[in-house]
Amino acid sequence: MPNDLLSGTPEPQDYDASSIEVLEGLEPVRKRPGMYIGGTDERALHHLVAEVLDNSMDEAVAGHANRIEVELHADYAVTIRDNGRGIPVDPHPKFPDKSALEVILCTLHAGGKFSGKAYQTSGGLHGVGVSVVNALSDRLTVEVARNRELFAQEFSRGIPQGPVAKLGATANRRGTSVTFHADDQIFGHHRFKPARLFKMVRSKAYLFSGVEIRWKSAIDDGETPTEATFHFPGGLADYLTETLGNSATYTDAPFAGKVEFQPRFGVPGSVEWAITWSPARDGFIQSYCNTVPTPEGGTHEAGFWAAILKGIRAYGELVGNKKAGNINRDDLTSGGCALVSCFIAEPEFVGQTKDRLATTEAARLVEASVRDHFDNWLAANTKAAGSILDFLVLRAEERLRRRAEKETARKSATKRLRLPGKLVDCSTSAREGTELFIVEGDSAGGSAKMGRDRKTQALLPLRGKILNVLGAASSKLGQNAEISDLCQALGVGMGTKFNIEDLRYEKIIIMTDADVDGAHIASLLMTFFFSQMRPLIDKGHLYLACPPLFRLTQGARRVYCLDEAERDAWLEKGLGGKGKIDVSRFKGLGEMDAKDLKETTMDPASRKLIRVSIDDEVPGETGDLVERLMGKKPELRFQYIQENARFVEELDV
Repeated sequence: MPNDLLSGTPEPQDYDASSIEVLEGLEPVRKRPGMYIGGTDERALHHLVAEVLDNSMDEAVAGHANRIEVELHADYAVTIRDNGRGIPVDPHPKFPDKSALEVILCTLHAGGKFSGKAYQTSGGLHGVGVSVVNALSDRLTVEVARNRELFAQEFSRGIPQGPVAKLGATANRRGTSVTFHADDQIFGHHRFKPARLFKMVRSKAYLFSGVEIRWKSAIDDGETPTEATFHFPGGLADYLTETLGNSATYTDAPFAGKVEFQPRFGVPGSVEWAITWSPARDGFIQSYCNTVPTPEGGTHEAGFWAAILKGIRAYGELVGNKKAGNINRDDLTSGGCALVSCFIAEPEFVGQTKDRLATTEAARLVEASVRDHFDNWLAANTKAAGSILDFLVLRAEERLRRRAEKETARKSATKRLRLPGKLVDCSTSAREGTELFIVEGDSAGGSAKMGRDRKTQALLPLRGKILNVLGAASSKLGQNAEISDLCQALGVGMGTKFNIEDLRYEKIIIMTDADVDGAHIASLLMTFFFSQMRPLIDKGHLYLACPPLFRLTQGARRVYCLDEAERDAWLEKGLGGKGKIDVSRFKGLGEMDAKDLKETTMDPASRKLIRVSIDDEVPGETGDLVERLMGKKPELRFQYIQENARFVEELDV
């Protein structure tokens, strides 16, 4: 046995078997909702509707339902009905004293999608969806119409309020109806937004052309229809056409299709897609698996782009355009507007919220299914194919030219900067592996300069708070010295002039003090990058440093803490050293010596970074929030503060 296990500090006497807490039933969900729905914010709240709606969509995709109704009530309860088979209500074989309905609603990892017998493909896989909704609702009612009989059961915070009740005969009804009201104890002031639910419902209808979805809302927000019916026989092609609106494209109609996976692969499922290229807007891709949005992409996206890339290169070779071989995926996505939806048995997702598809076979299945169709489409649409090829070759040539100029641009950028502290550049000429720290003030820049890795880490000190780009006229942006110098240091332009290939550093790291002013500066910088250089965020180049607030020292032992909670935890359990624990609080980065700053905030081996990402489950939602908080209208900020102030537990004043 290791000596440190034999000679360690004495075990606390109050830690015994009684200290071990066992959460039963749905208690873990209420204790840690973030593990199951990603948090307790507005996005997590709306995810509840997605979980229930996905179950009804699974019935439709399986061929058992063709109509779904979604209704938002005046008290913000939601009802989702389908005309599918209905959840079984007979006693469960393993739990004879409970109905299958109660087992599904009250037990994690219980459902009909594990064996594949009830559903060949489904969006709900872990068996936690509807049970999580039940646990996080202060009231939930399920009505089931099966075999011309109507049954119902009520729940509150995951606890049955009685057994399944038989309500009588119903000759013209079948399927399941779930009505739930989200628990204020979990979600606080957050309420369902008609606009967000409307967009969710409409997108589901696009994803499966065989279903009709009816929308009804008792809450009128002034912009969302209170009633609507969605049925789109054209599927994703209709969706893409509506999304692009009047934007110019290189094709008269998108390259679109839907095919079953080839039997030789032995995996049931299908893929549907629609793609075109536009010179008038930035490219995008929205992907789905079993009607569930996958905003972080995954293997199905990788397979789709592989098919498109190989197809366009092969077409270029066929028509004798040797430059087509230079085209890469970034060239495809720069102007490519795409939608991809696959249905696959037993997919593997990353996390319960299913943001990324991880099924390895999906890449091969999607690529093989799309590739042949794309080759045929290019051969049959030579005018569109020629326009797309010319556009992509130009993008590739521009990318290669910019890459060749990058080393020169790095050298000349340093000479042009006029900041008092100036850009302290790194010695590496290539972008890969390099980092630019945007630091707050010259004092912090001094410590950072001594603590950095000269080969790969560059520094750019700021003179206080930069211009709020949402609160200023566009003419002021180009005239602002700090913004101009920042753009020169990065090597890129703003807005439509931004090109990711010009970026001179792989990581852009905002490093500000861990106080209110530092947070404000970081917010202004993130607003700038979001509004003027969003692809930089989308491609994962923007980060926030995590400097510590405290340093705890006990003899030779030293520990850094990010916040008061971490400090208190260490003070309670001790550092393992001898003598009194000395607590130092850093008022700013300028107070940290180079060794502290390097070890805690700059050294990749020991630091912590937060990658800035955009969670845009509903397109445009993040932009609306940024405009609300950082825009020109103070009344919108005041309204947001009023709505959220009562949930602030601690103020740093």
